[in-house]
Amino acid sequence: MTPDEIEALFTRSSGEFSFARWGRPIVPIVFGVEDQTLSVVKGAFEAVVTLAGYKMAETDPELGANCMVFFFRDWAELLEVPDLERLVPDLASLVERLQSADANQYRIFRFEDDGAIQAAFVFLRMDRELSKVPAETLALSQVVQTVLLWSDTAFRRQSPLAVAADTTILRPEIASLIRAAYDPILPGSAQDAAHALRLFARMEPQ
Repeated sequence: MTPDEIEALFTRSSGEFSFARWGRPIVPIVFGVEDQTLSVVKGAFEAVVTLAGYKMAETDPELGANCMVFFFRDWAELLEVPDLERLVPDLASLVERLQSADANQYRIFRFEDDGAIQAAFVFLRMDRELSKVPAETLALSQVVQTVLLWSDTAFRRQSPLAVAADTTILRPEIASLIRAAYDPILPGSAQDAAHALRLFARMEPQ
């Protein structure tokens, strides 16, 4: 992976470079799934956080849980979740936009004062397309896309995942980039595209 390719993964469609990683231990909570799927999602979090050399916790002192993953069948169901509108600004208008776009997934991030990720909300509408995706694959994909603030175009052309020996895995270069992003020496956020060079310098040769 070249510095330019790394830069592109954090350059939004509007042209701004914006990198952020988590600034506090990740505390995930999952809604709308059975116990079997719950364990798969939490297992994906544990795997990716361990890969990053980062940490999880049982509770967040401010929010309780700071990474909320919602599985549902219809966007309107979000309007019935108690107190969600306090966490997600303009929830009703967001739901309306997502319904109009026939979207099946959406992620929202909140940030610390220094720009690092403070909280994330992952919404998955289990339409016919998403329902065909194996739980392990869907969980790993969502966790990877939540562990860093990627560009809104980062994985349009190529998934962060690959298949090896009938097993879905994280692409090695993406795994290496996530590890590099969590180097304690690096800042929790960056708006300068030169940060891509700092990430590149810390990546392991593939």
